Amino acid sequence: MNGPFVLAAGGTGGHLFPAQAVAGELLRRGRRVVVMTDGRGHNYSGAFPGAEIATVPAATFAGRGIFGRVAALATIFAGVFAALLKFLHLRPSAVVGFGGYPSLPVMLAASIARVPAALHEQNAVLGRVNRLVAPRVARIAASFPFARFAPSDPGRIVFTGNPVRSIAAGLRDRAYAPPQPGGEIELLVFGGSQGARALSELVPAAVVGLPQDLRNRIHVSQQARSEDLDMVNAAYGAAGLRHDTAAFFSDLPERMAAAQLVIARSGASTLSELTVIGRPAILIPYPFAMDDHQAANADVLEKAGAAWVVAQNGLDAGRLAVLLARILCDPAELAKRAAAAKMLGHPDAAQRLADLAEQLAEQHR
Repeated sequence: MNGPFVLAAGGTGGHLFPAQAVAGELLRRGRRVVVMTDGRGHNYSGAFPGAEIATVPAATFAGRGIFGRVAALATIFAGVFAALLKFLHLRPSAVVGFGGYPSLPVMLAASIARVPAALHEQNAVLGRVNRLVAPRVARIAASFPFARFAPSDPGRIVFTGNPVRSIAAGLRDRAYAPPQPGGEIELLVFGGSQGARALSELVPAAVVGLPQDLRNRIHVSQQARSEDLDMVNAAYGAAGLRHDTAAFFSDLPERMAAAQLVIARSGASTLSELTVIGRPAILIPYPFAMDDHQAANADVLEKAGAAWVVAQNGLDAGRLAVLLARILCDPAELAKRAAAAKMLGHPDAAQRLADLAEQLAEQHR
């Protein structure tokens, strides 16, 4: 196990955050780590302290015409060749891919060079790059139980969970306190980077539509896009609702831990923190997510009895208000769902992924 561990990552935070956590864990174990990504790699040096950054050409077919796709294919081939040359020099112990198009050339090169490899999937369905890579790797690390993967050998799937920020993991021991009769209710609302406009329109109208005695007990913390803040504040302010809004909450995990109910999208990072901390939620999957992966993610929590899932299509403020009133008046059910959510959380996901990488390297020796 003398060679470095190569992590193939890049693109969105959903792919980068797990790679950051695993890099940190491997470095704590005294391992050498090389993060291999596309030409934006120079932007990632601060995100991976202690790791080496190596870049290879990469491209996506998405949104391209026929000539653009041909050019993308040529770039991917160049990336595979560049990665193979780097492997000859590095002689990696193992490679772990985290999805996203910057990982594709690296994972293909690992297959060609017969370097032991695994991939990590943040969502309950395999992303497009991971679907291409899955037949070529020894292990597939799943973030969710009951994930909708269909490899030829299901025995290759290992449930590790999805790494979360250390601040979220540190809140796991914060006990859930359901609303008390007549007591304050802390409601947290956030929509992620995509599709937050719908929550900015729906949730304030639904909360305002609650019976007055229930509405008077609620304090809302809502993260919304900066262009929506005036609209959200006006809705809550006109109804005299206590509220706290911002375009970004730097203390979002703390607010999650303080919440008695969360209303959110169902991106992988959101659900990982919800389950590690253990909080009940109404999930409204972003309907335009690639491969409808947010619906698949939410379905896992719904089947486990950890969340209520409502499709955005056809949802209006009136329907959401009825659901909110029923949920907030049932503290026993809220506590039950909080406990079910916590059962799904794995704060040690980074350690599990690092263990998997080391096991692959050891088996290959």
